[in-house]
Amino acid sequence: MRSIWKGTVSFGLVSIPIKVVSATENHSVSFHQVHTDDGGRIRYRKVCELDEQEVPREEIGRGFETEEGRTILLTDDDMAALPLPTAKTVEILGFVPAEDIDPIQLDRSYFLAADGQRADKPYVLLREALKRSGKVAVAKLALRARESLGMLRVYEDALALHTMLWPDEIRSASGVAPEGEVAVRDQELDLADTLMETLGELDWSDLRDEYREALEELVRAKAEGVEPPPDELRRRTEAGGGKLVDLMAVLERSVEEARGGRDAGEGGEATVHELAERRSGERPATKAAPKKAASQKPASKKAATKKSATKKSAGKQSAGQGKGKSTKQSASTSTDKAASKSTKKTAAKKAARPRKTA
Repeated sequence: MRSIWKGTVSFGLVSIPIKVVSATENHSVSFHQVHTDDGGRIRYRKVCELDEQEVPREEIGRGFETEEGRTILLTDDDMAALPLPTAKTVEILGFVPAEDIDPIQLDRSYFLAADGQRADKPYVLLREALKRSGKVAVAKLALRARESLGMLRVYEDALALHTMLWPDEIRSASGVAPEGEVAVRDQELDLADTLMETLGELDWSDLRDEYREALEELVRAKAEGVEPPPDELRRRTEAGGGKLVDLMAVLERSVEEARGGRDAGEGGEATVHELAERRSGERPATKAAPKKAASQKPASKKAATKKSATKKSAGKQSAGQGKGKSTKQSASTSTDKAASKSTKKTAAKKAARPRKTA
């Protein structure tokens, strides 16, 4: 790997010569700006806005514009005279638990390689000390003409360096989250927990950039003069984008699909709505009977009158039967109560009588 920076890691009185190499690489498809008529490359020329003349590279310098509109020129000598003690040094400031550093503060990632054989032992010493402590090192260093914070940690068998943003460069998250109280029911949380458990652990080897693959396939097809493949990724994106859905329904379907129930059909659009909480002891409403088909002929008025009369008569009979049953039941109940009271009184009298002596 080609190094982008050389220096030393200052670990107390220990100095470790190191080389900094990039830990990541960009696989994005690169494009050039071209003239659509003939495919010629678009070139930009650096022109002075005052005399409208092209300026050569050696005549281009740095300038800072003040609030009043004045331009302050800074030469290379001015920049070189600035105090930058970490210009060639990764100065370790201290050691903290990894969880003390929020990932939002991390910027770029690099590997630190030992520069020369004499750097091997102190390099391994720092690596093993970090492993045993379970901590990371916070450091200061200067990359690309600016001083940055850095975090050193162990990655596999190497030391990794992550440049960090300064604390005043992190914005507050206020105003980002939904305002006001948003009610989330226990059933929804339970389903979300179930979905998280069902999905299980993530297999990083299965992750890939589907957009880049589709773009490369499109470029390949254009180069070969064949029909571009169908854009399934775009169809999937359009199918799921911008729709308001019933959260409970989506969670339930997600859990079912995660468990292997892929045959559950795709649902249509739905709107988010509040589901009324069922009171204790309340039964769910029964489904209404299906309406008769419209093709059937309507019944005649006489038939409707007869049916109505029959219903009323049946209603009276059932009401009478209900009253009769109720009367019989209440009479039977009162008779049983009276018999019970009489039995209790008789038993009490017998117990109160004095026994005859022989």
